[in-house]
Order: sequence, then C-alpha cells, then structure tokens
Amino acid sequence: MGSSKSDLRSAIYPEPVDHFDNLPDPVLLLVFNKIGDVKTLGKCCAVCARFHSLVPQVDNVVVRVDCVISEDDNDHSSSGSGSGHKSLHSISSLFRLLIKPFLSLTQLISISRNRCNNASSILDDDDNDFDHLEKNCVTHHSPTQVLKNFDEIKLLKIELPSGELGIDEGGLLKWRADFGSTLDNCVILGASSVIQSNNNSTNLVYEQCGGNDGNGETDDGSIPESFYTNGGLKLRVVWTISSLIAASARHYLLQPIISEHRKLESLVLTDVDGQGVLCMNKEQLEELRVKPLSASSASKRTMVPALNMRLWYAPHLELPDGTVLKGATLVAIRPSEQPKKEVVGGDGNWVAGAFEEPYGRAARMLVKRRTYCLEMNSF
Repeated sequence: MGSSKSDLRSAIYPEPVDHFDNLPDPVLLLVFNKIGDVKTLGKCCAVCARFHSLVPQVDNVVVRVDCVISEDDNDHSSSGSGSGHKSLHSISSLFRLLIKPFLSLTQLISISRNRCNNASSILDDDDNDFDHLEKNCVTHHSPTQVLKNFDEIKLLKIELPSGELGIDEGGLLKWRADFGSTLDNCVILGASSVIQSNNNSTNLVYEQCGGNDGNGETDDGSIPESFYTNGGLKLRVVWTISSLIAASARHYLLQPIISEHRKLESLVLTDVDGQGVLCMNKEQLEELRVKPLSASSASKRTMVPALNMRLWYAPHLELPDGTVLKGATLVAIRPSEQPKKEVVGGDGNWVAGAFEEPYGRAARMLVKRRTYCLEMNSF
C-alpha cells in the first residue's frame, strides 16, 4: 500500500531533471567557448565539480580588465588618459601615461581558484544570494595568474579598460600593430577633429573646416608648407611615437602568457575605447618563443626597430556616411630590414584592413593620395 502511494506521488511530483547532466562534455565545452569571458567562466567553475573540471579545457578566452589601480595614489590626477590636454608634449609624460595602465593590467577581478571547491556549500547556504558568493570569492590577480588554470587556450583576447593615449577632445587616434619577436607592421589613423554631418550639410561642414585643416591648406593632394610650420607635422610625429610606444609596451607584457600557453594560435590585446589593437597570429607567437624579444633599456617595452614609414594626409576627408575627418592622417609602418609591401592591391590588406568601418574606408581613401616617405631610427 505504501509503495503504491509512493509511486503515485512520484508520478504526480516527478523528481526534477538537470538537463545539463544529459549533455556530453564536448557540447558543454562549446557553450563555455561561446561564453569566453574569464570572470563568467570563473562563476561557472563554482557551479559543480563537472563544470570545474571542464572550464580549464576552454580554448577561447576573453580577459576584460575592469579594475584599474594606480601605482602611485599621490599622482592619480595624471593617470586619466581621457583628458584631451594631457601630454603628448614630451616623451617623459608619454611614459607616465603608458606605464600606469600597463601596471594596472596585472590587477583584474577574478574568482580565486582555491575557493571554488567551497562554492557549492556557499550556494547551498543561500541559493538566492549569488552576490554573497561573488563578494567572498573576488580577489585580484594578474592575467598570467588567471590564465594559468586554462590548459587548452588557442584564442585569447585581453581588453584594457581604456586607451593609453590622451588626445585633444574631438580628435581621433587609432592604431593597429602586428608583432612577432619584434614589430612586423603598424598602421596609425589620426585626425585633428571629427565632425559628424549629413549629405545635406556637406558644403556647410566644408566651410566650417575652411576647406582645409584650419590653416589655409588647400586640398590638392599635397601637404602645404604651413603644415610644417604650424605644428601639424610635429603633432603627427608625436602620434606616431606614442602609438609605437603603446604597442611595444603591450607586447612586452605578453611574454609570460605566450611562454606558458604554447597552444595559442591567436592573441589580441585591445582596449574598450578601440584606440589600439595589438595582434599576434600563430606564426608570430611561435617566432617570439624561438627568438626572444629585445627589450628597451629605458623602460619595460619591446625595442622598436629602425622603420620605414609612408604617410598620407588630407586636410578634409569626407566619408560616405557624412563623417568629416579634419587633418586626416594615415601612417603605414614596417621595419627597414623587411621587404616593402604594397599598400594597395594584393598586398594592401595590411593597411586597408587595419580598421573597422567607417575608418577602414578612410584608410582606403587616404592611400589613393600622394605618398610621403619617412624613416625613423630604432628606439
């Protein structure tokens, strides 16, 4: 009789089924790889022993640096890279702006692995209070420490909370650099100001720009004399050096991660602002493991080799979406010892493909203009 009541109760109130338990491990790994974010994966690690054993096998990981801690609290006022008037006027100030964000790269919020084993008991105590679990499991770790528990990483993206370089309000500065053991190439796109417009107000915007860079420069495809005397060239040189320093400093910090994760096939170090992107593919990663980088004696960054540069300039560049770049400048950089590559045609993707739209279109428009060649010594 009792057995009949038990069977009836089971039929009316069946035991809950955890459908995740029915999924094979490869399917769960597909889900975890879609998640990517290391903090979220840390929380998944705390769910159960099975998740805890599978998460380290994820091969696509994203580390978002969401906690910035200044090296010196006393000069915190110089740590904000968003101020438009900070210092692109000297190399020393550039180093201060660069080093602080990079030192903060070693500080990110992550769930400590040695507390994951206790996570299930915390969840049992208070299933509805996940904030309590997060509060008790949060600590600070470097990316190297966070990633050491992942054994199969192939695709890695690290995202800084902001770009390192301060520019004038309303201006534009973007760069992309590819590295092996040293710089392979770098593309920089800058503008003294960006003006949003529509097709109906093109003439008005052009008049506001003076049809030039605000200094009486005509847009005939060449750089006018005033560009060299009014600080225009000096500003572009600072943009170039700043971007190269930022790229080489990021590259330097990636050494321990690349050394420890030998299955890496793609590594991207970017920032939330989209100011700079450092990329390394499988061949470049292997090159760094085989041929150690040369570090700069002046700071913790990779030595920048002697460079050949090509520069394109337009005092006024209007994009198809109506955006106007005033003083638009594109710089394509490669080491002097490497053979020259075309910037249009079959070899031109390294320049035209460096930026997402609409700035990719701006790069394609600029390379059709007159080219100016420059050289820079190693630093």
